Amino acid sequence: MEQEIIKLASQILKKDVQVVERLMGGMSNYTYIIEAEGKKYTFRKPGDKAENFVSRTIERKNIDLVESLGITNHTVYLNLENGLKIAEYVNGTVLSSMPRQPHLEAVAKTLKKIHQSGLKAENDYDHLGRLAKYESYNHTLSPRYVELKNIWLTWFEQYKKLPMVFCHGDAQPSNFIITKYNEALVVDFEFSGNNDPYYDIAQFGNIDFHDALALLDVYCNHQATKEDKKRVIFYRMFLTLQWHQVATFKHEIGLSEKLHIPFDKVAIAYLDKAEALKNMHLEV
Repeated sequence: MEQEIIKLASQILKKDVQVVERLMGGMSNYTYIIEAEGKKYTFRKPGDKAENFVSRTIERKNIDLVESLGITNHTVYLNLENGLKIAEYVNGTVLSSMPRQPHLEAVAKTLKKIHQSGLKAENDYDHLGRLAKYESYNHTLSPRYVELKNIWLTWFEQYKKLPMVFCHGDAQPSNFIITKYNEALVVDFEFSGNNDPYYDIAQFGNIDFHDALALLDVYCNHQATKEDKKRVIFYRMFLTLQWHQVATFKHEIGLSEKLHIPFDKVAIAYLDKAEALKNMHLEV
């Protein structure tokens, strides 16, 4: 893989390239830090069939929108057909490798800058349409998934008419870089679009859902209300259903064996999380 990255990046940058290290995180891409003529970049190579889940044209347009906000790195190259992407390297520490609590103020500030920017994407995130699209890739739907989705749908009515703003769409800790000035820069706008800002807060709980609830208090500038918590739980449950479908697809096309990752078990784990979130929503 590293030799392939060197070859591709060298062709794009027209410079000699070396790989510095691979960045871990996410289910869809291979991301590396590369260096060319003393300057570092990040290089993204999408995984197999990643194009089924995102639009590179939309990603390009949304990157162009947000770069003016000064909260992300500059994208040097993005191929709209194969998704190869090179961006300027951000010097800092990935938040997923650090305690999140000390940096919640910085994360909330960055998210508010996006949410309150007045930017408008061409695309809405379209939760129901996205789930239907992802489901269409799989041969069967787990009865347990269908049951949990139907419960989630009963709650959808109260949230579907909420105002939408421009959102990052994948605001998990691995996409935040903490700089030496304690700023929280955010990268990777593959899933960006118009959405409920609480969706970004829910996504921040990707590693530990308590991170999302802690961020919610900071984002609201007060202890979150019962309804605030239910709203974040609702979106976190959607995310588990969404990623269940992605993991199921990856297993069905043979990536469990190819990548030595048991995506069938990952898919079940997402349903376990959905079940726990359903119970949490009922108990709040």
